[in-house]
Amino acid sequence: MTDFHVVIPARFASTRLPGKPLHDIAGKPMIVRVLERCQESGATSVVVATDDKRIADVVEAAGGRALMTRDDHVSGTDRLEEVANHLALADDAIVVNVQGDEPLIPAAVIDQVASLLSADDRFGIATLCEPITSRDDVFNPNVVKTVFDASGRALYFSRAPMPWWRDGFDDKTASLPAGTWWRHIGIYAYRAGLLHDFVNWPPAALETTESLEQLRAMANGVAIAVQPACADVPGGVDTQADLDRVAAMFGPAS
Repeated sequence: MTDFHVVIPARFASTRLPGKPLHDIAGKPMIVRVLERCQESGATSVVVATDDKRIADVVEAAGGRALMTRDDHVSGTDRLEEVANHLALADDAIVVNVQGDEPLIPAAVIDQVASLLSADDRFGIATLCEPITSRDDVFNPNVVKTVFDASGRALYFSRAPMPWWRDGFDDKTASLPAGTWWRHIGIYAYRAGLLHDFVNWPPAALETTESLEQLRAMANGVAIAVQPACADVPGGVDTQADLDRVAAMFGPAS
């Protein structure tokens, strides 16, 4: 069993859904639902990293562990690195970042991404993907695409249609060939030492252009492992409509 730690960054502020981590899902705050999923994994420890005491209080009332972190972090990765420092993790320790708005994330994929990174020292980061079967998703900038080589090393991530189907996209009725387009799933495993390096690198031009943080690592020569997820990963919660959809999937309060 791979030894790894899960960190769940959770901010109270959200433009589209303020107070998102504390919204109720079938009788429990969303952050508690995420915490429970992570606790089902094989993680050595699970920590919620937050800048809001209300979130920390809810997590601790549910029997979880919360760490108060700075409120000026630009990204979840910065918050992750602060937690790695607080826990005094060794440079080779594996830290999995699970977003605080993923109450349906299967524990199996958390274990998978940690094992993927543990299995190969060439990689500093590991992440997952799933097939894209909809033409609309290929052209949707909110669906991040990835391409990778035969060894599972990421070649690039983009919001643009990638790869470009030169002979097919002009035909609006053509079905997408299977196994060609992959949606990036936003779960990451990092080595703690890489986190310390990452926060000291300036934002890369590609990162700023695409608004994709993982491109900073790639711009600095970090190899990222990519693998199809072993289980379906339902979408996270960004809007009230998402929250209603997820709550309906949980059913009555439990």
